[in-house]
Amino acid sequence: MTPSVKSGHTALLLIVLLSLIANSAYAGGIDAAVESAIQPLAEGLSAFIFYKIPLLGQDIPWIVLWLAVAALFFTLYLGFINLRGFTHALRLVRGDYHDPNAPGEITHFQAVATAISGTVGVGNIGGVAVAITIGGPGAAFWLIVAGFLSMSTKLVECTLGVKYRQHNPDGSVSGGPMYYLEHWLASRGLPKLGKCLGSFYALSLVIGCLGIGNMFQSNQAYVQFVTITGGEQSFFADKGWLFGLMIAVSVGVVIIGGIRSIAAVAGKIVPFMALLYMFSALVIIGLSAEHIPAAIELIVSSAFSWQSATGGMIGAIIVGFQRALFSNEAGIGSAPIAHSAVQTEHPASEGLVSLLEPFIDTIVICTLSSLVIVVTAYPNGLMEQGLEGIALTSAAFAHHVSWAPIPLAVAALLFAFSTAIAWSYYGLKAWTYLFGEAKFSQYLFKFIFCAFLAIGCMIQLKAVLDFSDAMVFLIAVPNILGLYFFAPEVKREIASYLDRVKSGEVINYRKLGRD
Repeated sequence: MTPSVKSGHTALLLIVLLSLIANSAYAGGIDAAVESAIQPLAEGLSAFIFYKIPLLGQDIPWIVLWLAVAALFFTLYLGFINLRGFTHALRLVRGDYHDPNAPGEITHFQAVATAISGTVGVGNIGGVAVAITIGGPGAAFWLIVAGFLSMSTKLVECTLGVKYRQHNPDGSVSGGPMYYLEHWLASRGLPKLGKCLGSFYALSLVIGCLGIGNMFQSNQAYVQFVTITGGEQSFFADKGWLFGLMIAVSVGVVIIGGIRSIAAVAGKIVPFMALLYMFSALVIIGLSAEHIPAAIELIVSSAFSWQSATGGMIGAIIVGFQRALFSNEAGIGSAPIAHSAVQTEHPASEGLVSLLEPFIDTIVICTLSSLVIVVTAYPNGLMEQGLEGIALTSAAFAHHVSWAPIPLAVAALLFAFSTAIAWSYYGLKAWTYLFGEAKFSQYLFKFIFCAFLAIGCMIQLKAVLDFSDAMVFLIAVPNILGLYFFAPEVKREIASYLDRVKSGEVINYRKLGRD
């Protein structure tokens, strides 16, 4: 069956299912029934995962502390590999060391593009605004610090993702924390416990992907689309089902072809959407150029101020780290699933490539969002208008150019779409870990994923989203523990690889071609 025929069948099934869902939702209140059933579980799990610990006069979610300590540890333990390996990471992404005959399915560039598409989302626009509103301008400084430290965590988990991946008979690859966590316990004589831990991770990820990487993304895309097409007067204002069908079919057409199709699309859409947003942000920052020196001074002074209406230095650190860690997902273990599909014989090479994810997602894009707000919203009184999230960022863009929110909304739509296609692959690999690699099983998951995308535009399931968010951060607990256990092995892997690069044992194909 050709991809086009498969896509047609997927679209037809989606239309039938969505018709049934729409009728059920409007006639019987299916959303209310699901909400009431999930809410107690969601509240209990969220209360545990995001439980706040009093620290130096501030309350910090323990999961943020868990991720932040790991990021600091790996940065120090690996000798600031986020600095030492950065240049080589750029060479790898450029294709200097790409061996087309190496095992795997996609290039280094496609792997990092896919992973970035899963992390760069509406949170990079609206979440940053929330962070600055709560933590003050100083949160932007600590956001950058957290992004820098997170690069090391990402390197460790992505190196392991490639090293312990599984090569399937059809040539595809499956990898991620479920595989390396299982291996660690199995190699110590506990194979059943390893399988249980891997299955727990995979099940949590399947549940999580249907919320954070699915329903939330389609819902935000729908809201943005309605906004730029007339708001309450938009044709789509009361037709969430139609927009949901459109986005579900669009995503379905991409993901039906597996990681090769996803990576090909991500390789084109990620650079475009990133450059679109970066260019737009730089234009707005440039139009407020006279405020840049004062803005930088405000960010730095607020970052180290003990007295502030927003909690001072500690409050800025907490909010900045939280936004960065929630944005780049370092330590959660999602990115290694995409990176494990790379064509390479050297696991450490892909670990080094993954350094670029938090750099682009947090240090570049989130920083630009921060500067847009601080140089525009603060000196022009926008902070006093009660705006929140993406509405504040949009108002900052519109202050200088009335139509500027349009490219911002387009970027937000692309962010949501790209996040959905990346998370479909994360969820698929967790699904196949649980239920096997059979084609029917894979198509079933893809169908379910697309259906949930449509549902996200039709009914509000806050409890489901809260539950999925909590599940995604819950799996950071076993994943980070595994990273600690594997740390000496990863350190040796990185050192050995860099030595082989220096000696010429790892071939630089670009240089070889010139010679």
